Amino acid sequence: MAYVAIFITYIFINNFILTQFLGLCPFIGVSKNSESAIGMGMAVTFVMGIASIITWLVYNLLLLPLDLAYLQTLSFILVIAALVQFVEMIIQKNSPALYQALGIFLPLITTNCAVLGIAIMNITEGYNLMESFSAGIAAGIGFTLALVLMSNIRERMDLHPVRKAFKGVPIAFISGGLMALAFMAFDKALLTNLLG
Repeated sequence: MAYVAIFITYIFINNFILTQFLGLCPFIGVSKNSESAIGMGMAVTFVMGIASIITWLVYNLLLLPLDLAYLQTLSFILVIAALVQFVEMIIQKNSPALYQALGIFLPLITTNCAVLGIAIMNITEGYNLMESFSAGIAAGIGFTLALVLMSNIRERMDLHPVRKAFKGVPIAFISGGLMALAFMAFDKALLTNLLG
């Protein structure tokens, strides 16, 4: 039951984009079409899941025993950077079109604060290895959900007239704000009612 709670929490209640406001750069930059939004979401989900495992192992098997916990952020950033390079090579080799569509935003996963955020939250919440992995995957799914919802909104807005002052990024931010308000309906009380 704890894993269900983790999934509900990180997909809906603590969605990194819509409630934590982490990872807004790819949220606005990659959400222009659904294909690139899904590709970016899958890449971020993979990096978050694997980074959650590796950072948990680094922290609990290396940093804590050697009394080097103060190097947590630095070591987590190094792990995330290596994972992003790995994902970038795979996408470039297997899907050149997606690699082109993601452009600069793919290497920017390294500095995506949502990825670092889940790694740090796993340690702060005291999750074990499997809970950390679950939280990473759930946070990635929540990130993907927000990207896909935003890409659908932006694709529909392209079909309808929007005042010149609001075209592009301004209407995207307004839409993102309205989505964030809608996600505020999900709260801890909902989780308590669902899971008893």
